[in-house]
Amino acid sequence: MNGKKRVLVWNEFRHEQINEKVRAIYPNGIHHAIGEGLGSELEIGYATLEEEEHGLTEQRLNETDVLIWWGHKAHREVADEIVERVYKRVLEGMGLIVLHSGHFSKIFKKLMGTTCNLKWREADEKERLWVVSPGHPIVEGIGEYIELEEEEMYGESFEIPTPDELIFVSWFEGGEVFRSGCTYQRGQGKIFYFRPGHETYPTYYNEQIRTVIRNAVHWAAPTTRQAPQFGNRKPLETLKSKQGV
Repeated sequence: MNGKKRVLVWNEFRHEQINEKVRAIYPNGIHHAIGEGLGSELEIGYATLEEEEHGLTEQRLNETDVLIWWGHKAHREVADEIVERVYKRVLEGMGLIVLHSGHFSKIFKKLMGTTCNLKWREADEKERLWVVSPGHPIVEGIGEYIELEEEEMYGESFEIPTPDELIFVSWFEGGEVFRSGCTYQRGQGKIFYFRPGHETYPTYYNEQIRTVIRNAVHWAAPTTRQAPQFGNRKPLETLKSKQGV
């Protein structure tokens, strides 16, 4: 072990193979663009839908500190048993970062317990992501907002549970707003949903977007404290006899 946090970037890797526009922007896949933006302080691996067990074997997940998830066209093709495997690891402490259309992934919907539905529009419009929690470590190094000249619009209402922390609120040129940076804790695991990243825009090359994802990895990484113990336990103190009461 080299002491680096271990990050696994998962991408369904479909658009890049069938859409020339997407391939031109992300010739090595969206997953590699995301991974390359994480820097050299992390140990980075990659997995895609078509790999055996979607690249998410028990061993690989057990060796992962933070899983980054990008999916869009093929949510239904992710096997339920793999979703259960990822879910178990999140509860055990593995961090999970869900990007853009991953809001409709089986794993995110399972963790949220809601439809995760929203409004959307593809119109090449400006997005301004306002930082609404400026003291949070996820926005370290970010100013008051991030501005993207072209992105897909996501709009409220966004059917998710109230976030533990709201980090970003987006405004779009068409007038909509959206809760675009949300944190949750499930079991021992920390979750960050981050909205930007439509496949036909070069969003994952933007240095501020990369900074947010990199910060989120460090924030979501599991702690080293002992996991809680469950089930029947012996008392810590000597119990007084209740006989004769």
